[in-house]
Amino acid sequence: MSTGTMKKSHSQWSSRMGFMLAAAGSAVGLGNIWKFPYMAGEMGGSAFVLTYLLFMFLIGLPILVLEWLIGRRGQKNPIHTMEDVAVSEGRSKLWKWVGIIGVLGSFLILSFYSVIGGWATDYIFLAIKGTFNGVDGAGTGQIFSNFLGNVNSLLIWHTVFMAANTLIVALGVGAGLERSCKVMMPGLGILLLVLVGYAAYVSGPSFGEAFNFLFTPNLSALNGTAILAALGHAFFSLSLGMGIMMAYGSYLGKDVNLLSTARTVVILDVIVAMLSGMAIFPLVFANGLEAGSGPGLIFVTLPIAFGNMAGGTILGCLFFIFLTFAALTSSISLLEPTVELLEEKTHMGRKTATVVSSILIWALGIACILSFNEWSNVKLFDKNIFDLLDYLTSKIMLPVTGLGTVVFGAWMMNQKRIREELNLNEFWFSIWTVLSRFIVPIAVILILIYGFI
Repeated sequence: MSTGTMKKSHSQWSSRMGFMLAAAGSAVGLGNIWKFPYMAGEMGGSAFVLTYLLFMFLIGLPILVLEWLIGRRGQKNPIHTMEDVAVSEGRSKLWKWVGIIGVLGSFLILSFYSVIGGWATDYIFLAIKGTFNGVDGAGTGQIFSNFLGNVNSLLIWHTVFMAANTLIVALGVGAGLERSCKVMMPGLGILLLVLVGYAAYVSGPSFGEAFNFLFTPNLSALNGTAILAALGHAFFSLSLGMGIMMAYGSYLGKDVNLLSTARTVVILDVIVAMLSGMAIFPLVFANGLEAGSGPGLIFVTLPIAFGNMAGGTILGCLFFIFLTFAALTSSISLLEPTVELLEEKTHMGRKTATVVSSILIWALGIACILSFNEWSNVKLFDKNIFDLLDYLTSKIMLPVTGLGTVVFGAWMMNQKRIREELNLNEFWFSIWTVLSRFIVPIAVILILIYGFI
């Protein structure tokens, strides 16, 4: 046992289904509903989508399995898990830095993720009030600009969103994380199907246009930028490199089949991303809007469609409820690694550790809020605080943690034991070895290089 870890009983998931829904909930978030559609729009639709699907299984799945496997071995927070597993394998304690960067990454990400979660929550009420009725692009752009300039409003919704995270995570692994995802994930599925059905009903021929845009192979749009963007998003989409899946793995029993569970989580994540595209793009095309409108697709472009269609108020309200729930299933997982660390490293109980972690993250989130208004001129490397944290985490810290995880798992750990744990025959283990030792590390290095250039 690491000398710095308090000796406390470690929680466990009550069932494989509960764990699977929690892991899928972590993966299903703003990355699927906000980031995936606008990246697909910018990168030519199907060229990006089909490449992303390939990378989810070839690159994302092996790293996901290794994070769970290492977490299950260590049965502690990501930092002490990496340290203890490294020592048990006869390796240096310095491998704990993989865990340190991962936990720090999830801490920093939640500070600005909560701000965006607050945007989604506020937009529910904007939709209910009919704010988007009859507006054009200039109008929705002004609504969003005014919103970003209103410090009090941003602070209120950031606080509300963080408070929801605190309440859920403070209840613990079973009563909090697991139970909330058992409710929210089926709810998300129902909402998403309603949104897709509604989009098909009101968009007419544009639904087929959206389907072709996303799934009909278009090799002419396939270029290096689209490939590397798809590779990076597959990594981000599964909550890899953030300490989350290692923390979730630490609550796992030996009876859970890691490969089959990971396959299910990847499939669920992919389905949500694809259906999100089919809920959004028919409305975009039916209203003559720009698919490649970038990060503003959800908060600027889509409200134009909601404001100029029959039943748009109801659809807009449902969409932003869906977006908020999806953000929440991910954000609770982002809070967990820090809470687990404080709970095990200090004398704090679960509730105290959650409140302390949340307050620290909330405070950093205020700096992100101010970067849109009062501190908009405060820049480092030509980026405001919000953009700098986004770049530092998604482009550097996550790939570094992912690379460390896969190199440690594939090269530093006893491979015979891994083969037994994954229950693979000789043929499939040889495939696993090639993927984990060569293809995945090279892919993650490419993500790092792409982030820098």
